[in-house]
Amino acid sequence: MSEMGAIGAYLAALAIAVGLGLPLAVMFASHAQARAAAAAVESIARQPEAAGDIRFSLILGLALIESLVIYVLVAFFVVQGKLPGVEQVLELAKAAIK
Repeated sequence: MSEMGAIGAYLAALAIAVGLGLPLAVMFASHAQARAAAAAVESIARQPEAAGDIRFSLILGLALIESLVIYVLVAFFVVQGKLPGVEQVLELAKAAIK
């Protein structure tokens, strides 16, 4: 693979990571949060006297899930900063054509 082809593949992988990474993380995290909340409500319905402990565990779990999404958001901004501008992509494309 030529150097320009390797650079193009790298930029394509970065663009896919930026475009799909955060939405996928948010989708999976929201699904996990919904399942955790549903399980907590069912547990409280079965054992109302344990509602306080269940609520604490639910809030702790939701905070951990949300912190993972925040880490992905930070990684999203870092990777997005590595993507070149439009002018640089056009220059690379012109160089690859020649």
